Amino acid sequence: MKGDLLKRTISFMTGKGSLNHNSRKFHAKNTDPNRTHWNVEYCNENIKDVYHELFDEALKRYNDKQTRKDRKIDDYYEKIRSGKQEKLFHEVILQIGDKDNMGSETMEGQLAAKILDEYMKGFQERNPTLRVFAAHLHLDEATPHLHIDFIPYVTGSKRGLDTRVSLKQALSSLGFKGGSRSETELNQWVQSEKQKLAMVMRENEIEWDQKGTHEPHLSVLDYKKKVREQEVEELTEHKNLLEHDLHDISECVDEIQKEKEQVEKERDAVIKKTEVLEKRFSALNSKAGRVDSHAREYGYYPEEWLPEAGTLESAKSYRKRIFPLVKKVANMIQALYSKYLDLKTKNQKLSDRNSDLENRVDRLREEISVIKKDNVALLNVVYDMDRVVAVLGEDKVKEAIEVAKHLEQANARQKIKKRRIDRREQNKNGCENGLVQDGFWISLFLKYMVIKRKSRMKVKKL
Repeated sequence: MKGDLLKRTISFMTGKGSLNHNSRKFHAKNTDPNRTHWNVEYCNENIKDVYHELFDEALKRYNDKQTRKDRKIDDYYEKIRSGKQEKLFHEVILQIGDKDNMGSETMEGQLAAKILDEYMKGFQERNPTLRVFAAHLHLDEATPHLHIDFIPYVTGSKRGLDTRVSLKQALSSLGFKGGSRSETELNQWVQSEKQKLAMVMRENEIEWDQKGTHEPHLSVLDYKKKVREQEVEELTEHKNLLEHDLHDISECVDEIQKEKEQVEKERDAVIKKTEVLEKRFSALNSKAGRVDSHAREYGYYPEEWLPEAGTLESAKSYRKRIFPLVKKVANMIQALYSKYLDLKTKNQKLSDRNSDLENRVDRLREEISVIKKDNVALLNVVYDMDRVVAVLGEDKVKEAIEVAKHLEQANARQKIKKRRIDRREQNKNGCENGLVQDGFWISLFLKYMVIKRKSRMKVKKL
């Protein structure tokens, strides 16, 4: 019967990821070495080896496309480790109940260990974009708990490596789309995993005791305080997301600017090379004309340039006198004609090359014009995002909302209101497709993504 089921809480926490501690390469004061052999090690791979497995091929593809040495990445592991945009890996810690009702040395604690073990066996299959490289079930501490360390990654990325580290995108690919400030991808995923653990608990006759859902009535002041704390937490999380998006935008603008400068340099180089080729082409035409002139002069009418025989000169004597001259002229004509054919071939090649370069210059001019227009539009989006970030200071969201309301048009507000109503209905039906509550921010970000995609496609065609 339902009333007979044990009720236990679920703790789902983020850990610091002390891999040596998790694998018991050293013992802390809260561990009992006599029970360490009870622990379960599901996997314990070297994180650098896993990085090579996941990203080496994508890293090679990325580096092969780079024309500038300073934009190549030598070691993706070190780039993520030393960077601030993404964590090297993430850790979650799961626990059922506490030391008072699920102690490791009790029957209840052994049941908790069994449940966590069953839950862990389906974790990787359920979360393919969260590459688990270390997982440990600890039974040598006060309460059984599970450490899961993973690298979140996404494939098919249009920015940077096509396979790269990204918690947000990894969770998004699992179906967790960011919605309101409290419905982030991470929050949705955590709640989903709690539900999965609760199902395993239910199969083992333990009911999930969701603290806070049946709390006694609070005073008005306490209630307002609790609501305010939740709002502050949600606003802080949303601010972090906006700052992350702004970082992506700034990075994209810098990348486009660098690519634009590179295209302009290539264009200038092509123009200079075209000018050089045109000069060479003109010089070759002049030489070819002289070859034709000599060939006509000496090759077709020898009676016009051969000396006449003397009055009493014999044929034998004349031939002896004229032979060196004829031989010299014949050799010259042969050499000139050979040179002429060679120059003619080179001339044709240069002519074709010159035509190709002229066409490329025209294409580059058109592409640069498009990139300049897209860059201006993208910069406008960045300026709008800067305004939002500027608002997220001391007065935080209140000022941001006022600015948003001032900028939004009446038609946009009606659409946002309708989307909010639709979203409430979708949530009632179990739909996971959340909509962003603030129409100003979602419209701004979607506009940025469209411009970013177009800019990247234009640059890649070059």
